[in-house]
Amino acid sequence: MTAETPDTADIRIRPLDPLKDAELIHPWVTDAKASYWLMQGFKLQDVEREYMAIAANPHHDAFIGTVDGAPAFLMERYDPARAELVGLYEAEPGDVGMHFLVAPTDTPVHGFTRTVITAVMRELFADPATARVVVEPDVRNKAVHALNEAVGFVPEREIQKPEKKALLSFCTRAQFEAAVGAAA
Repeated sequence: MTAETPDTADIRIRPLDPLKDAELIHPWVTDAKASYWLMQGFKLQDVEREYMAIAANPHHDAFIGTVDGAPAFLMERYDPARAELVGLYEAEPGDVGMHFLVAPTDTPVHGFTRTVITAVMRELFADPATARVVVEPDVRNKAVHALNEAVGFVPEREIQKPEKKALLSFCTRAQFEAAVGAAA
């Protein structure tokens, strides 16, 4: 992917294999910039265990995203009525929860993370059953709040999760399409 053309990159998303991909994502989720993933200090086996648990959960999935053939981001999709947000808000039919993490790099490309979150949202809305995407980032994570807003998320309120105070936000298909200027 070049700095001049982040939006023309070939982005693909595939299921994460916890045993094969743990070594790949371990440095991503333990990087200082990934502090909001709460995996600082995790050993490789801890990451394997975490993603084995996700793989075993019928309401939570993890994926690896590649950009121009190179692994570049991690994506999680979950049913917020059955995982992550149970009892913290009134789930609606068609709600899909999402997390994403861009791999650390020594050569950042302007616009790359926005390109990734746009691709993640397109992937989620490719399922006609998805009515809106739900996120719950840490309230202190101002960078992700700005990215979320750029793709159409609207904050609803702060919620207290066991591990963090989070900003509950929603993005409908129409809000996403209006924000990115193209059909999902």
